[in-house]
Amino acid sequence: MKDNSATGAVPEQFAASGPTASPWMNILRNCAIASGAAVVLLAGAAALAAGPAAALSVVFGAAVVMAFFALSLLVGHYYGRRNPSGAVGVFLVTYLVKVVGFAALLFAIGAPQWLERMWFFAAAVVVVLLWQATEVFTFARQRHQIYDDPSSTSGEGR
Repeated sequence: MKDNSATGAVPEQFAASGPTASPWMNILRNCAIASGAAVVLLAGAAALAAGPAAALSVVFGAAVVMAFFALSLLVGHYYGRRNPSGAVGVFLVTYLVKVVGFAALLFAIGAPQWLERMWFFAAAVVVVLLWQATEVFTFARQRHQIYDDPSSTSGEGR
């Protein structure tokens, strides 16, 4: 920043930025990157420790959890644009549908013969914890417009 004290000029003011345009896709991207990195590391450890079936179990467990959480963010992205105030209600309905749907899916397909249950469970727990932490961290850093600020830039009321 320039020192304008000698000329008596007023320092430049930065314009306030608005709310984040689509917070849900940004959250989804950050969560997928963090979880994907953890899955790669965990699948590598599983492959070295217990073989390819364990690595595949890690990938399967992580994919189930990531799909579970990604659906809510996608619904929030598409529905939040149309009706931002109703997004929370849609999240709740989506969560209920996901729980019932994924439980029915997992019971219907059962556990494949190759599934290493301990590695599947470990991957699911790691991804749940990492996804939730990343989601909260990213959401906390989003810009949300709380008040409908006037669009005039006349400088009145400062």
